[in-house]
Amino acid sequence: MPLTSARLSLVFSCLGHFYIHMFTAFFFVIVLTLEIEWNRPYDELFPLWTLGSVLLGVLAIPAGRLGDAWSVRGMMTLFFIGMGAASIVCGLIAEPIPLMLGLAGIGAFGAIYHPIGVPWLIRNTTRNTGKILAVNGVFGSLGNAGAGIVAGLLIDYLSWRAAFIVPGVLCLVTGFAMFYYVAAGRIVDGGAADNEEAAASRADVVRVFAIILVALFVGGMIYHSTQGALPKLFSVRLADFVGEGATGIGALVSIVYAVGAVMQLAGGFLADRYALKPIYIVSWFAQVFMLMAIALAAGIGLVGAAILSVMANHGMLPAENMLLYRYAPKKHRGLVFGIKFVIAFGTGPLSVLLISWVWAEAGGFTWLFGGLSAAALALFALLWALPSEPRKARAVGAGD
Repeated sequence: MPLTSARLSLVFSCLGHFYIHMFTAFFFVIVLTLEIEWNRPYDELFPLWTLGSVLLGVLAIPAGRLGDAWSVRGMMTLFFIGMGAASIVCGLIAEPIPLMLGLAGIGAFGAIYHPIGVPWLIRNTTRNTGKILAVNGVFGSLGNAGAGIVAGLLIDYLSWRAAFIVPGVLCLVTGFAMFYYVAAGRIVDGGAADNEEAAASRADVVRVFAIILVALFVGGMIYHSTQGALPKLFSVRLADFVGEGATGIGALVSIVYAVGAVMQLAGGFLADRYALKPIYIVSWFAQVFMLMAIALAAGIGLVGAAILSVMANHGMLPAENMLLYRYAPKKHRGLVFGIKFVIAFGTGPLSVLLISWVWAEAGGFTWLFGGLSAAALALFALLWALPSEPRKARAVGAGD
């Protein structure tokens, strides 16, 4: 099967989605080894990712605008090369402040992907857009899943430096490969037909965006806090099960997010066939109980609660994105999704600080996940104010 421009776009967009989610998650496993190697406390080392997570969020809109003004394909190439190089640099340094700057490089170049990669994929898709977006979303979830096991294996069999350098080299090589295809004219921008925009009143548009903005903030806090805290939580509550190495912890985290990847496909299937509002509300209601279970559970029950929580969090993404797409004015859809990713990733640094503070003050994460459960319950009550949606109103937009 020849690699057409559309297929190459799919390949590089999916690889980019895998890389961005893996590169922004593997530090949460690496930091557990740095505690020992550098003889520094967890609550001092974990915040080194704060600047990177800030840049990952705030640079999303500038990256998207630069892609529009310059070159989408050029920005994607820069994403691969820049993030790969930054990760390699992280593996070559030996002090906290330089590491913080290296992680900031990962965040800065990583900010390119979501406002560039996903719309680029849509523009190069001529049919089965929903299915392709679902596949792309799964690659992002697999990036989360792969971060733990890849980092764990590289740490245990090589070193924590290899956990930065090996993925960095792969990302860098991917960037050079894309540069070759772009320079050879093998990747060009296509043009898919836009979807028919369902009519929505101004009042409904305002109401939907006011509610969804709150949901994006709460959802971002849950996503980043869970992703950041799970490795440490598993190392403490499941110490006898995971052993002393990083592989056991990484494997458990990978299992949690691998199952979440499957649920995103199921969420896309439901969102294509049923009303979006009830799917979205039920997903949030499930998270209320699962987050509280994480706060209180131990042993295999903790792993099960984490899996179910991530399933609910990932499963609602297609419905959430389709709601945004359905109510966003056609000429402002890029801006709307740019704002979404700024909020989604902008909660990252807040989560980093929250995790560090809770660990330092409480010595555990019971209050962290209990508080997230309460926030999810408050949002569940707010979501009932969303307008009911006609079943026929469907649009492309599923997938993170």
